Amino acid sequence: MHLPTPKDLKQRRIELGLTQNELAMRAGVSQPLIARIESGDVDPRLSTLRKIFDAFEISEKEQVKACDIMHSLVTFVSSSDSLDHAVEIMQEYGYSQLPVIDDGVPMGSISEDMLVRAMAENKPSRLSQMKVIDLMGESFPVISPTTDIWLVSQVLERYPAVLVVEKGQTIGFITKHDIIKLLHG
Repeated sequence: MHLPTPKDLKQRRIELGLTQNELAMRAGVSQPLIARIESGDVDPRLSTLRKIFDAFEISEKEQVKACDIMHSLVTFVSSSDSLDHAVEIMQEYGYSQLPVIDDGVPMGSISEDMLVRAMAENKPSRLSQMKVIDLMGESFPVISPTTDIWLVSQVLERYPAVLVVEKGQTIGFITKHDIIKLLHG
């Protein structure tokens, strides 16, 4: 088994963009202890090394950006599409909601819940003549491709999906399922 040298630990900390103080806070140890370990003045306990490695692992996961996990093929409908077309796409791909995008710009969203509510309030013949714009709700939140995965997770606590937009154009989407998949990565 190869244990890292003080130089290895320092290099790893720097690669992750952490200061000694940040690493100390994440590992639950003091900054002077991190400095002494990195300088070789102290041989850390195994439990201290475990705390440092755990902090490194958490920091590595935080390095994941939206562009690393987004789906780049965005399935969507436009606001001028018929509700029938939206239902066909949802059934074909097994989606419970879709973004509404016009010329690359997010305009809203449509979901199974919205369709079910509309069916309770309207005759099926009227629904088949309606357009997406007549029923759509608010758009999914928009993030940039470089948004940190931690922030994406925070947004997904309140919304079913986020759209990834770059230079005014929608280039991808992320769902809660994509975040959960990171646990097994």
